[in-house]
Amino acid sequence: MRIAMFGGSFNPVHNGHIQLAKVFVKKLRLDKLIVVPAYVSPFKQSDNSVSPWQRFEMCRLAFENMPVAEVSDIEIKCEGASYTYLTLEKLSELYPNSQLYLITGADMFLTVHQWKNPEMIFRLATICGVPRNNDDIAVLEKQGAFLHTLGAETEILDTCVMTVSSTQVRESIKNRQDIAALVPQKVEAYIRRSGLYT
Repeated sequence: MRIAMFGGSFNPVHNGHIQLAKVFVKKLRLDKLIVVPAYVSPFKQSDNSVSPWQRFEMCRLAFENMPVAEVSDIEIKCEGASYTYLTLEKLSELYPNSQLYLITGADMFLTVHQWKNPEMIFRLATICGVPRNNDDIAVLEKQGAFLHTLGAETEILDTCVMTVSSTQVRESIKNRQDIAALVPQKVEAYIRRSGLYT
């Protein structure tokens, strides 16, 4: 099986995440896309106003119409900081003899060699990166060449995806602006109903 892990804070999940996932599902011909909301990202301060399980529920709503997608609570149940190498280890045990991929945005792709135990990440999964704009493509390709010297396999999209950030969504909500174009409809309804980010 060809399986990709798509991890992150997803605080909240937005249309950029959905588009990125769809592009990689097609490019990599994935049998399964495992969306993994972090309990606490090592790279981001936690926002205690939104619980991990609320972020999980938003992801579930966002990806429910994507047949190959599955939202996993594997990192939330472990609690504590979420480290990618540990999650990939667990996925490799759950899905032996499968080809694993790790989907990252541009910023993460450029720093993956600085993560905890990067050599294990490179052994377990092909690292996939996506540019934010056309200028990013050359930068990511240079990083890909560097990662190859460290033993990593990489896949870099040659096209950009929708540029939305979770910060943009949160700020729009705080400023009472419309977010219908930024997040899936069911996610917007959940955010409004739960009073998140206000």
